[in-house]
Amino acid sequence: MDRLRVCFSALHADGFLVSHLPNIQYLCGFTGSAALLLIERDGSTLYTDSRYTFQAKQEVSKSRVQIAKRGLLRAVGETLRRQRGRRRIAYAPSHMSVAQRGALGEGGGSRVRWVDGGNAVEKLRAVKDAAELATMKEAAELISEVFSGLVTRIKPGVTELELAADIEYAIKLKGAAGPSFETIVAAGERSAWAHARPTSKPLRKNELVVFDQGAILRGYCSDMTRTVFLGRAPDNVRQMYHAVLEAQQAAKEAIRPGVAAGAVDAAARRVLRGYRLAKYFTHSTGHGLGMEVHEMPRLGRGEKTTLEEGMVVTVEPGVYVEGVGGVRIEDDVVVTSSGARELTTAPREFLEL
Repeated sequence: MDRLRVCFSALHADGFLVSHLPNIQYLCGFTGSAALLLIERDGSTLYTDSRYTFQAKQEVSKSRVQIAKRGLLRAVGETLRRQRGRRRIAYAPSHMSVAQRGALGEGGGSRVRWVDGGNAVEKLRAVKDAAELATMKEAAELISEVFSGLVTRIKPGVTELELAADIEYAIKLKGAAGPSFETIVAAGERSAWAHARPTSKPLRKNELVVFDQGAILRGYCSDMTRTVFLGRAPDNVRQMYHAVLEAQQAAKEAIRPGVAAGAVDAAARRVLRGYRLAKYFTHSTGHGLGMEVHEMPRLGRGEKTTLEEGMVVTVEPGVYVEGVGGVRIEDDVVVTSSGARELTTAPREFLEL
């Protein structure tokens, strides 16, 4: 919260109203599903409802907790109206609906001027401290172990849904809160669907299978993808896999402090162009990772965000060919002074099962 207060001067604001739940958790520790956090220069107040009376008391230590009886936005407005003088309060428009913004304006009345706070909190979250990095390393190792333990279960006749269930069950057995997104298991031609949902389709011999999985450990996410082949892969599939692995390595080698996020994406695409596969790479090379599975920065075409030491990003180039299938290899890495350090540890060599 002190780091956010430093931004007040640049925003010409007296306070910041935080409405995005992951940002609230980051700033004050509260994990409930209904909350607003008002941060001012001399203190902060968490607004929640009566369902979370005891939880807020346990989780929140550096903010006053106010239980709102007639709605959170109304409670914030009443607080601001009671204060002397006009106030300029920043907020993030992207995390508030038009209706909520209207209610907020009515609640604060003429005493409050609302200003665009942009992604000030997200920028703070993008750079992890030592404790966050330690947790994220554990989360990455956990999901790596889950996949490594699954390999013997990957065989013809097992369904995509069964394997997805095995992954999510193992995640919880190992102490994580659950998956950080809906687990992807996609076999055969469906492996070319970058975000396919698992189905009751049984795996068959001589097809690609893509596994995209992640775990939430103590509030932080991991995200890892591996691709295997059931049987002996033909030359074109082997070349696809080799090309994606080489593109991923090139992207990792491009990562260091001071580099534009778009340069990492460009490094991966250069390799795939050399294999004449670039047109089959249909998404960005990666994204930031932390309390949410998609955070700043985005490693996409032309992205100008400068990488900083302590950022955690995924590196996940992929090739998706209709009628053949898809290959994606994804790892979590942290930006260090000497480059990218890998957090996920599951083997990356091509598995033919």
